Amino acid sequence: MKFRRFSGAFGTSHSSLLFILALGSIGVAIFCGYWLWLQFQSRTQAQLPSLPQDESVQVYFNHDRSVNFTEPYRQKTRQGTDLAAKLIARIDSAQSQIDVAVQEFQLPNIARALATKSQAGIKVRVILEHNYSRPLSELTAAETDKFTPREQDRYQQFQQLVDIDRNGILSQVEINQRDALVILRNARISILDDTADGSKGSGLMHHKFMVVDGHQVIVTSANWTMSDVYGDIDRPDSEGNQNNLVQIDSSELAAAFTTEFNLMWGDGTAGNPNSQFKARKPARPLIEVSVGKTLILVQFSPTSQQQTWENTSNGSIGKLLSTSQQQVDLALFVFSEHALGNILQIQSQRGIKVRGIVDRQFAYRDYSSALTLMGIDPNNLCQAAGTNLQSLDTIGVPTLPTGDLLHHKFAIIDRRTVITGSHNWSNAANYHNDETLLIIQDNPTVAAHFDREFGRLYEHAVVGIPARLKNKRC
Repeated sequence: MKFRRFSGAFGTSHSSLLFILALGSIGVAIFCGYWLWLQFQSRTQAQLPSLPQDESVQVYFNHDRSVNFTEPYRQKTRQGTDLAAKLIARIDSAQSQIDVAVQEFQLPNIARALATKSQAGIKVRVILEHNYSRPLSELTAAETDKFTPREQDRYQQFQQLVDIDRNGILSQVEINQRDALVILRNARISILDDTADGSKGSGLMHHKFMVVDGHQVIVTSANWTMSDVYGDIDRPDSEGNQNNLVQIDSSELAAAFTTEFNLMWGDGTAGNPNSQFKARKPARPLIEVSVGKTLILVQFSPTSQQQTWENTSNGSIGKLLSTSQQQVDLALFVFSEHALGNILQIQSQRGIKVRGIVDRQFAYRDYSSALTLMGIDPNNLCQAAGTNLQSLDTIGVPTLPTGDLLHHKFAIIDRRTVITGSHNWSNAANYHNDETLLIIQDNPTVAAHFDREFGRLYEHAVVGIPARLKNKRC
């Protein structure tokens, strides 16, 4: 195997010096001041008291202001819950079987926990998205040279994670310790991706769930990566994409997730028609499960376009939004399902308070429902979004450290019902991807956690039409 040298975020220390010198004294002062401000902001958020957890439905956030933890890789102490530690705790408790379906898996601490259990005789099965199912340490220079800038950045982050001694060379020992997929493979853990059904993996295997011993279910909005759980390894100000984790103890709910997993797993042989992904799956209606005093609904995408929209996951979201009586709060990575935007407009006209934040990289695109809610037609900035629709000045984008994303996919209805999971509010999630939509109904204890997270993000949000778009309007 060939091992190649690589540079950090600013290349070698020499190029870093040149970069800083090129800024000039004023530029350096501004840069340093901004960096210190970010550090101050991230470390001086008021510590909040812990909220009570529901006995059967527990909720955690990697930016929770009520707790602190020290990251295992950057050794950074910061506010939040270590979501990987929550996953590892459930893995460590396994007595018989662990099933994992997650789009992207890069965290070696979780991989080692799974490897330990597998070597102890626990059955472990893992399903990944095909774009992320090959160890990055196996890629050749010819392959990485074709990467897009985003892919190059992801690869650079991986290299810095694996290079334990920071000598610029990935040794086989380091790869065996830090390449999560190599760790799984060395432990002889069975892995499939969404090409196992013989297709080319159209759409995304976008699930992010784990089932342990037929009764513990964990659903996250986070991929199992540094950027989604902790933060970019070479960016001190980064604290990770905003994500949540829901842990539920229910044999009945676990059975529903295991059925979904088994459809994808088939007989465990790549290329065998027994594996069913995306549109090859049979129709799967909304499932209702009582967990303690809480009604939980789960729906798995994709849905055939031959079904009525009302019977799809987005349709289920729409029905819930239509039941709101007082307030709807949204924190979404992607919001491009215009039918849901229309429902929110109608609810707003009825006097329902609607607030929302959408990740900055998607909020202002021409397909964005956020723009529609702001009152403009994204395809024609000279036109209002609709003659019968009002503009909402309560929709905007969060203020986050550079590089971090709003990766949540949640809504809170009347501060009692929560919509979450892996399901973005988009046509692709509805009809093309393998997704989880999780609805936790009428549970104010659970909703309070999401309400606090929304309040944290909305506190410094930039709402309304941005100036750069206002200037383009006729």
